[in-house]
Amino acid sequence: MTEEMPADSGVTRADGVRGGGARSPFEPAGIVFTPVSQGLVTARVVTLIALAVLPLAGSVVAGVLVGGWAWAAPVVMLAVLAWLLWLIPRQVRALGYAEAADDLLVRKGILFRSLTVVPYGRMQFVDVNAGPLDRRCGVAEVRLHTAAAQTDATIPGLPPEEAARLRDRLTARGEARLAGL
Repeated sequence: MTEEMPADSGVTRADGVRGGGARSPFEPAGIVFTPVSQGLVTARVVTLIALAVLPLAGSVVAGVLVGGWAWAAPVVMLAVLAWLLWLIPRQVRALGYAEAADDLLVRKGILFRSLTVVPYGRMQFVDVNAGPLDRRCGVAEVRLHTAAAQTDATIPGLPPEEAARLRDRLTARGEARLAGL
C-alpha cells in the first residue's frame, strides 16, 4: 500500500504516479492484485506459433512460386508475429485478481483495460479448467459463473494449486454470503 501525497508535491510515488492525484478506476485504493503465472506466456506463445506456421509457410511458397509482390505477405505476417510475440508478455503482466472483503476483482488489458467486480454472494458456481497445453505449461483457468452472463469472470494462467485453492475459497465465501441473505 502506498502513502498518498498532496497533488502539488511534485513527488513520484513508487508506482510511478506523480503527486497524489485521483487514482485510476482500475487501481482501487487498498487493493493489491495478485499476478498470474508466467506459464501463461508460454501457453499463448506456443498457440500463436502453432496457428501461424501453416499460413506463414503457405505465403512463403506463394512468394517462391509467384515472386514479386507475393513476398509482401510473408513479410507482413512475420511483422505481425513479432508484434504479437512482444505483446503477449505485456498482456499477461496486465492480468491479475484480488480478493476483497465482499468481492473478487479481476483486471485485464493494456490499451482497453477492464476491471470486473464479482460479489461473492452472486456467484453460482466456480469452474477450474486446464487443457493439455495448459497442464504442460503448469497453468489452469478459474471461471466464475453468476446469474447474469455478462458478469462471468475468468482468471487464466493460475498455477493448478492456486486455482484449486481459489475455487475452494470462492465457493466457501459464496456459500457464506448466500446463507446470510
